[in-house]
Amino acid sequence: MNSSLALAPRSHPAVAQDRAPYAEAVRAHAERAWLRLNVPGHAAEDGNPLAETFGADVLRLDFPPLLDGLDLGTDTPMHQATELAAEAWGARRTWFLTNGASQGNQIASLITPMLGCTLIVQRSVHSSVIDGLVLSGLRAAFVQPSLDVEQGIAHGVTASAVADAISEHPDAAAVYVVSPSYFGAVADIRAIADVAHAHGLPLIVDEAWGSHFGFHADLPSSALTQGADLVTSSTHKLGGSLTQSAMLHLGHGPFADRLEPLIDRAYRLVQSTSASALLLASLDVARKGLACGYDSIGASIQAADAVRGALRRLGRYGVVSDGFGGFPDIAAADPLRIAIDTRAGGISGHEARRRLFSDHQIMVEVSTDSAVVAVVGAGSAPDTDRFIEALHTLPRPLGAGADSGLRLSLPTPGEAVLTPREAFMSAGRIVPAVEAVGRVSADTLAAYPPGIPNVLPGEIITTETVRFLQFTAAAPNGHVRGAVDPTVAHLRVVDA
Repeated sequence: MNSSLALAPRSHPAVAQDRAPYAEAVRAHAERAWLRLNVPGHAAEDGNPLAETFGADVLRLDFPPLLDGLDLGTDTPMHQATELAAEAWGARRTWFLTNGASQGNQIASLITPMLGCTLIVQRSVHSSVIDGLVLSGLRAAFVQPSLDVEQGIAHGVTASAVADAISEHPDAAAVYVVSPSYFGAVADIRAIADVAHAHGLPLIVDEAWGSHFGFHADLPSSALTQGADLVTSSTHKLGGSLTQSAMLHLGHGPFADRLEPLIDRAYRLVQSTSASALLLASLDVARKGLACGYDSIGASIQAADAVRGALRRLGRYGVVSDGFGGFPDIAAADPLRIAIDTRAGGISGHEARRRLFSDHQIMVEVSTDSAVVAVVGAGSAPDTDRFIEALHTLPRPLGAGADSGLRLSLPTPGEAVLTPREAFMSAGRIVPAVEAVGRVSADTLAAYPPGIPNVLPGEIITTETVRFLQFTAAAPNGHVRGAVDPTVAHLRVVDA
């Protein structure tokens, strides 16, 4: 599409970023003496059992949609809140989501069949993107990410790899990549956007873990400012809104005119008709916190830097991001992500996470066989000394040099012989895992978190993949999303 179709920024309401118009309106609404004869059925009554658990104030803030003074009509507090979010992130338009960035990924996947027949997509996308492919029926051409074999981590893709994939698929609809990765690796979005645009394709970025990008000089730039056309943002992660709340941002680029009505239709298709005012208000407040919290975000970055500095100084553990320089697809690292190589310290990541949780009341985001990942929310101020002390009181159950034989590498994906939708919708049957090897998977199977699919509907199941997923399922806190049983002893395959 010709760049002459690029749109000028929309005019935004005369509301400062230090306001939260929707959240303020919800609060004001809650302070009135309502007799509630509508849903939700708790009626915000003080004697309700929910009030005993969550507090009466939470119930009073729990309003249904389509109320005068909140979101019904024009230039409402909700309209002002989404306009302020668009302004803060540099978007042409922003949609508030109440089913996480997964909902945004599904919306993005649903619109792509109107743009072409094949989605150029990073193989290590979140499983919600694959769910979107099942919903849309679009074919996918996967671009393989770089792999840190030592750590068993998938990073990102290069612009040249994306260009090669596009050249092989002249019917391409769009390019879909992930940045940052679960371990904080940031892709060269500008270069990838330039490649996509040069071929007349929009760039969609799953920036679920980067909602805070661009709000401080020491943070990476946001994908929108680097040329992305559509960005999913999991604001509840490091942006500080309530769990399950997220945003979808449309850029100002040459595809905005065509994309906006498609997004609107797909949004209505998957958005709840009973969206939570609590979740929506939390997005408004989180935006205000990011836009006005430069100093507090800086303090969060300093806290994360202090942890990495202590790890390097004390020497027992490794810092995973110290090795990012060896990968051409990594342009930067998220400083609020602390990825720790625990195997270097004589303990598996899964065991470290379990002991931190049970013995020290410390929760980290995720563990793998070789690492734990801790995150610092933008604007939060964690007790870093407590974390560092707890890490260094963990035992060394593996013994010196015992880690190398226990590390499990990421499996190589099997060959794709059906589209995700074809396999998912096919007649399937459940068989023992050993009999599933060599057959076509009917499900998406992903070690979770991070939720990156290890096998897709339509891919051949391999021995290597089964071993990896069973190992993950058996680990403390291990979970395989999409598995028909928690141990992965059985798998669902396409019934030939």
